[in-house]
Amino acid sequence: MTVGDHSDFPLVTGRLSLDLVNTEVVRWGKRIDLLVTPDDLARWAQAAEQAGGLNRESLPRGFDSAAALDSMRSLRALLREGFETAASGASCSKTELVQRWTAPLEALIRKAPVAYKVAGNSLVPLPQGDPSDALASLTAIDALRLVATGEFNKVRRCANPDCVLLFLDSSGRRKWCSMKLCGNRMKVARHQHRKGRERPE
Repeated sequence: MTVGDHSDFPLVTGRLSLDLVNTEVVRWGKRIDLLVTPDDLARWAQAAEQAGGLNRESLPRGFDSAAALDSMRSLRALLREGFETAASGASCSKTELVQRWTAPLEALIRKAPVAYKVAGNSLVPLPQGDPSDALASLTAIDALRLVATGEFNKVRRCANPDCVLLFLDSSGRRKWCSMKLCGNRMKVARHQHRKGRERPE
């Protein structure tokens, strides 16, 4: 399965932190929350694994989506604030960001600090501590990695005004959350609008 192919969740980034924020979507003109129940969170974690944003081995055996749901929803709100600041282009110095955004993320990681093991050609993070904090810790690490690498400044909002999804614009030319979700739809809408204007009276 590739990024964006999962039917329930718009996994358009392959990054755990951004894909968590993108569990709030707009459908039929209304904002919809895709993480309402523990089962929703369990399915999202499974989808994130299939899309490559999460290594299932990273979640401890005792991980309980019911115990983790509230903290993941709170983390989503915090991440949205930071990512939407980046997407808006508003100036936000790194010092301000550390005070307002990264410090709470670092606190989440301290609740489930990470050890590593070698698996194949990669290092797999293994959160320690309470299993219910594991997924939040992994997601916070992903968000801080975006800050540390400067990719945070490449976060963009979809050009479809009816879409709230965020993505990383690595090329500097990307406009849509995905061609499948919004790009093709907006192109068809523009084409139909042009055809309507070209019709003779």
